Amino acid sequence: MKIATVRIKELREQSGAGIMDCRNALIEAEGDVGKAFQILKQKSLFKAQKKSGRSTTNGVIEAYIHAGGRIGAMVELNCETDFVARTDEFKELAHDLAMQVAAQDPRFILKEEVPEGADIEPQADCLLLQPYIKNPDRTVQDIIAETIAKLGENIKVSRFARFKLGDNL
Repeated sequence: MKIATVRIKELREQSGAGIMDCRNALIEAEGDVGKAFQILKQKSLFKAQKKSGRSTTNGVIEAYIHAGGRIGAMVELNCETDFVARTDEFKELAHDLAMQVAAQDPRFILKEEVPEGADIEPQADCLLLQPYIKNPDRTVQDIIAETIAKLGENIKVSRFARFKLGDNL
């Protein structure tokens, strides 16, 4: 099946996946961009699951101060090697996650961290379950899984802190 370059480009812009991955997904989906996007999403989640047991001892600490200087956030984002930690994609992910923390004020990273019997809304209070601020159709976990697939290394959010002027700890 011949796939138009325009469709490959469209899928690549939506997913961030490689050209050949987009082409192969479109062939598998018989040219349907929506189905191809879902195929790519499943493959990136599979890659992320395969890498989840790997040690993440490198990374960056990213700080974000919102305009006006009244809200700020810091995120520790870890990966396997310092080589990946220095890539633009990894640094951009760390910055976006710090913005996410500043904007959405999560209390936990994972649902598993929530104390038994706590009265919370997991989608609002757990960072990885929140809708991504730059694309609410996807979760923060989806964005991290896609970055894992692109970079080929395990990536984890280790911790974060959010500061708002006037709030006491």
